[in-house]
Amino acid sequence: MPVRINDDLYEQARAQAQAERRTIAGQIEFWALVGRTALDNPDLPIDFVRDLLVARAEGPTLATPFVPEGKRD
Repeated sequence: MPVRINDDLYEQARAQAQAERRTIAGQIEFWALVGRTALDNPDLPIDFVRDLLVARAEGPTLATPFVPEGKRD
């Protein structure tokens, strides 16, 4: 579905999409998801929201297991 956006925003999305290996549309969708989630959770820092969404997208196979501080080697 075509959507008109500012040329500067498009160029920023293109550069970020390339860096994060997304399509331009995928990058804009990701930004929208981060923004919507941040608005729904104003008490959370934006970096935390972004990292949480990335971690959820990666799934449990890439997750680092939690090890309580007293149990570390």
